[in-house]
Amino acid sequence: MSLFQRLAQRLTRTRGALADGLSSLFRGGRPIDEQLLGELERLLYTADLGPTAAVVTAELKRLHARGELRGEEDVRSALHSMLLERLDQDGGEVDLDTHAPTVILVVGVNGSGKTTSIAKLAHRFQEQGKTVLLGAADTYRAAAADQLEIWAERNGAQIVRQHTDRADPAAVAFDAVSAGIARQVDVVLIDTAGRLHTQKNLMEELGKVRRVIDKCLPGAPHHTWLVLDGTNGQNAIQQAKYFTDTVDVTGLIVAKMDGTARGGALFGIKEALGLPVRYIGTGEQLGLLEVFEPEAFVNAIVSSGQETPSN
Repeated sequence: MSLFQRLAQRLTRTRGALADGLSSLFRGGRPIDEQLLGELERLLYTADLGPTAAVVTAELKRLHARGELRGEEDVRSALHSMLLERLDQDGGEVDLDTHAPTVILVVGVNGSGKTTSIAKLAHRFQEQGKTVLLGAADTYRAAAADQLEIWAERNGAQIVRQHTDRADPAAVAFDAVSAGIARQVDVVLIDTAGRLHTQKNLMEELGKVRRVIDKCLPGAPHHTWLVLDGTNGQNAIQQAKYFTDTVDVTGLIVAKMDGTARGGALFGIKEALGLPVRYIGTGEQLGLLEVFEPEAFVNAIVSSGQETPSN
């Protein structure tokens, strides 16, 4: 099954809002006019494109006025091109062979899907033949380390954790990176406590964790990925800004994309933060984490069939 097919199968609610919504608008051979374009703009807002909806609709109106849009497929193709342009980034996996080990710090708010995303990353990297060690540096939530250990056992991954209450997260991160170096693993994934921007001490703690990791392995962490809950839509943008103001975030993981019709928010998230989307979560199972490929994503939520709309 191709990436497009997998995404089309898993992102059914967003696809229903956009791809199927477009088909409904043009049902019965309806011509393009001001009323239809107005309904299309509402459709884009329903999929949570936010301000992007107005910009895209204005461009579609301009193309229509110039006689370049004659029917449904013209609109679908133009929409595909505009949305793809707003996801201006390279797709594909990050290079895990540049560092030994590659250290990845994962951050996010409570309930964003952070720990599950870490488990999925571990599974994905192991499927690629990489050895993985998990660092349980979320020492604030009582069951966090236990949850991560369960995931480690399921994955067959190694884990470094403390069994004492409220252990120092930075110390756990240091131990995890040290163990990763000593055991010559390929990837060290560091979990951190979920936190809100109002928890100033926890936000500052992230800086300490990063500094300690750098002392253990200069230049690390090599990636800091922020996990966002896709069901929060546009609301995820403000949450993300608090993290990017505090921590040098290098990429995004958008979780729970299978459970929302608000997948269009990804365009606003990408535009507002200027950060690459690395992966999207498309279900609870370990294998349901997809590397983010802009072309396949836009095609899955906009196109009517199996083929990418022609430009």
